Amino acid sequence: MPELQLNDIYLARQRIQTLICRTPLDYSPSLSRLIGVAVYLKLESQQITGSFKLRGASNAVAQLSAKDKTRGVVAASTGNHGRALAYAASQLGVKATICLSHLVPANKVQAIRELGAEVRVVGQSQDDAQREAERISIEQGAALLPPFDHPAIIAGQGTLGLEILEQQPDVAQVLVPLSGGGLFAGVALALKSVNPNIRLYGISMQRGAAMHASLEAGQPVETEELPTLADSLGGGIGLDNRYTFAMTRQLCDQVHLLSEASIANGIRHAYREERQVVEGAAAVGIAALLDGLIEPHGPIVVVVSGRNVDIEQHLRVLAGADA
Repeated sequence: MPELQLNDIYLARQRIQTLICRTPLDYSPSLSRLIGVAVYLKLESQQITGSFKLRGASNAVAQLSAKDKTRGVVAASTGNHGRALAYAASQLGVKATICLSHLVPANKVQAIRELGAEVRVVGQSQDDAQREAERISIEQGAALLPPFDHPAIIAGQGTLGLEILEQQPDVAQVLVPLSGGGLFAGVALALKSVNPNIRLYGISMQRGAAMHASLEAGQPVETEELPTLADSLGGGIGLDNRYTFAMTRQLCDQVHLLSEASIANGIRHAYREERQVVEGAAAVGIAALLDGLIEPHGPIVVVVSGRNVDIEQHLRVLAGADA
């Protein structure tokens, strides 16, 4: 397929505008005071299904042929992609099968089941779940829709970037959670296509950041998947990665990795100062600012990517525990 272009993201927005909601961009007085420049939170945590993943999933399902829709869709997920795909498929009358590893929190597994998808829980890593999804795709003829390394998924996530540009046209820096790279690649493509001077920071965790390890190695590599508060950022990028690795390498200005204590601090700040319940993966941008990792040039936009946190875990973090 030809290289993704800005127009692909505009077409995705037309395709999914009735399937998603436009999320708020809220000014953060507390972070702005702390950092010394205007900081805004792009609250994708308020998206339907609780994360940005609905954008890419909706775009991918909407583009399926009538024949493919009758065969259904299948995907591996760390939780949020599966939830989004289950919802998008149900909206369009398509059967969905979601493959998850045993590391996926129980609340996310249950939420996917409640949306009517068939759930398969296998193995101890995203790679194990991916192999199961590939097997089902071959056996049943279901369309395999990966969580990030797919043009329709990337273009759908890129619609978030278009909203940032419309809501804060003079944005100078954007902090984006970085995992497989679908969100980062799509948002960065949208922003830098319009203004190449916008700086894009990928934020991840120290425990098993596969994209960072791959960027350091100069090629996709496997990393051990470890338990982390930022569980949605876990999993590999795929050794045969076709899109997101190259796009992230081209468009990312800097990557920052956070400790578990820093991520916990970000979750607590989001709740206490911003009145937002967010999952660990969504708190990494806030945490990076709190840690002073970014030399600030405002306005800054922090992508708050999801709210699908296990509530018991959230309570433990608020009480001062880091896990």
